[in-house]
Amino acid sequence: MKEVYDFLKTSKTYFLSTIDNNKPRVRPFGTVNLYEDKLYIQTGKIKNVSKQIEKNNNVEICALSNDGSKWIRISGTLKRDERVEAKKDMLDNYPELRSMYDENDDNTEVLYFDSIEATIYSFTEEPKKII
Repeated sequence: MKEVYDFLKTSKTYFLSTIDNNKPRVRPFGTVNLYEDKLYIQTGKIKNVSKQIEKNNNVEICALSNDGSKWIRISGTLKRDERVEAKKDMLDNYPELRSMYDENDDNTEVLYFDSIEATIYSFTEEPKKII
């Protein structure tokens, strides 16, 4: 899991795909955390992405390495973690979000991959399945 986390963390921006009434929705994300050996992301419960994940928790992430030579595809299901400790750990790692989120508010949401598959691709090497 650490290799997946490290790839996303160094990429800085990844794209999260959800389903909205049978239509794909993709948006950029930047938050990623490794907590209790699980890969977490963060959003707000009031956002459409949260509502889409609540209805269908199958998602996919794609991120490009900084040099553009590799990309990662991560697919799986997300599960909400309501624990204050998980939210606090995420926000402690992204203090710039504290102007919008707090681990004790009703909006902050952290989600972890309950099931996950991750593969790194490139144009010059065979795909490398990580998980």
